[in-house]
Amino acid sequence: MIRAVVFDFDGVLADSEPLHFAAIQQVLASHGVPLARDEYYGRYLGYDDETLLRVLGRDRGWNPDEEQVAALVAEKAHVFDQVIEQTDVLFPGAVECVERLAGDYPLAIASGALRHEIEMILRRARLDRHLRFIVASGDTPHSKPAPDPYARAAQLHGIPAAECVAIEDSRWGIESAKTAGLKCVGITNTYPASDLSMADRVVSSLGEFTTGLIRAL
Repeated sequence: MIRAVVFDFDGVLADSEPLHFAAIQQVLASHGVPLARDEYYGRYLGYDDETLLRVLGRDRGWNPDEEQVAALVAEKAHVFDQVIEQTDVLFPGAVECVERLAGDYPLAIASGALRHEIEMILRRARLDRHLRFIVASGDTPHSKPAPDPYARAAQLHGIPAAECVAIEDSRWGIESAKTAGLKCVGITNTYPASDLSMADRVVSSLGEFTTGLIRAL
């Protein structure tokens, strides 16, 4: 029986992936490192900013040191913050979905985004009151697709991972959730259903992510 729900954030509740891409593309371009949209979505979307920079560096034969990575992450966060301060980035139905499920399950977030980014968006929509905790970038030794974020979420919920369900928009996130032992529902906000085949169920909107669907898992 499922006893708790863990949301991914970017691409599930928040339509912020295009904003993340635009911000990191702008920062990298200013340092002479091009990043195409198809390359970002095909190779790097599932990583937090620090891991993205390290993996991209290895792919390009460009190996930024820790100080450079930290500076680039801070620069990207500044660009991103300026955008989300003025933009409603939640997907249609996100508020209703969280409020609907909050009556039946404890809810949390496990995301590769920075904590302050998540909290800023949640506070604006007054959704923070419905979420018990956030596992954000830097809160675990390894980020998605490693199982650490979802394993930590189950631990914080205080129940076995097998009694939690995650909702994810990418194969990296689904891999993270399933490897940690959670059930997982994929949502086609970012990728087609064919790319989410590892999930236990696939939905096309948050309106389909209901108590009835969760119980059926």
